[in-house]
Amino acid sequence: MIVSILIAGISFWAMEVFLVRFSPFLSRKPHRPKLGLILALAAIWILGQITAGVWMWAAALIGLGVFEALETSVYFSLVAFTTLGFGDILLPEEWRLLGGMAAANGLLNMGLLTALLVEALRVVRNSQLDAIRGK
Repeated sequence: MIVSILIAGISFWAMEVFLVRFSPFLSRKPHRPKLGLILALAAIWILGQITAGVWMWAAALIGLGVFEALETSVYFSLVAFTTLGFGDILLPEEWRLLGGMAAANGLLNMGLLTALLVEALRVVRNSQLDAIRGK
């Protein structure tokens, strides 16, 4: 969980660096296509983060010997991380707390990643509005 949260934090920082570096370009006209571009890039960035979190959980479950097949481990991790919780694949009793931990980790990451999306759009839009006002 800690590694996943640290990666999300580093990712947030990297997105901030990206936005600062490209701020002059993003604040020039035309504004709407660039705002759409940032939305698309942030969404892809977020999907990458979710994928990384799911694969980290899958690797941990395989490494602990909870699942033998990679497909089963990835599937369970995805269902748990996204808090979907189908319940068609269950952890052995001695490992069942990991399912809740994966779900809590996913829920926390979804909140952090939503904040990243909102912040990226806010920063770009504010820089665009400042450029329009001549600040």
